[in-house]
Amino acid sequence: MKEVGVKTLAPGRIFVYALLTVMTFLSIFPFYWMFVIGSNTTAAVNNFPPALFPGLNFFENASKVFENINFLRALFNSFVVSTAITVSVLFFCSLAGFAFAKLNFTGKKYLFIFIIGTMMVPIQLGLIPSYMIISKLGWINDLRAIIIPASVNAFGVFWMRQYITATIPNELLDAGRIDGASNFRLYWNIVVPAVRPAIATLGLITYMQVWNDFLWPLVVLKDSSVHTIQIALRLLNGAYYKDFSMILAGTFMATIPILIVFLIFSKQFIAGLTEGSVKN
Repeated sequence: MKEVGVKTLAPGRIFVYALLTVMTFLSIFPFYWMFVIGSNTTAAVNNFPPALFPGLNFFENASKVFENINFLRALFNSFVVSTAITVSVLFFCSLAGFAFAKLNFTGKKYLFIFIIGTMMVPIQLGLIPSYMIISKLGWINDLRAIIIPASVNAFGVFWMRQYITATIPNELLDAGRIDGASNFRLYWNIVVPAVRPAIATLGLITYMQVWNDFLWPLVVLKDSSVHTIQIALRLLNGAYYKDFSMILAGTFMATIPILIVFLIFSKQFIAGLTEGSVKN
């Protein structure tokens, strides 16, 4: 007789759990290794086998970071840029997605195809014309040079359009129009509350992408007072000697804000990705 209350895991489920455990370890290990290097000396890192456990030099390496770059200023600049761009992208992309999903206007189909087509153009091809425009506007060494061009993007419009199309019934909007609601009020009072998971997902993706952006800020931000964190960390590389412990300590500290943002919005992020995958 089988014992009551004893559950046995199927081999397939055991394999899934084992695979998830391995994938979790592989995902966490780079952050752990970053901290290990940042808390040891460069000499210990260059030994073979290298140090595998955290050392006692993290605060010493962190103090070197603050001595070589204006770390807090760069962190503040990245926070301002990432927050401003994320808020702008969420508003304009959700508004445009609502228009493409639920409003009828001349040329809607062709305009949407054009917007999707811009996603196929490599970012590098737009560096020179974008730099010329920013230079004419006098925004070199100004955070506006990063914020304004990134205020809306094609992926955000596409993402919000698809989500709104799938989740907002036309009958709900028609009922609002009967009550005298304008298109913007329909968007603000009906659409936005209903698509919060999609907004949270787009916001998290945008925030992480802007925080880690390197190429465009490197082109337009020359003054150290307006450097974002990624550009500031680049200055830690010496011409003849690289203090990997100091560099990784700074990189680890620059990664902490992103981890905090992800932990705060992870629930909404997962809800946005899995919405519609299971039928009611």
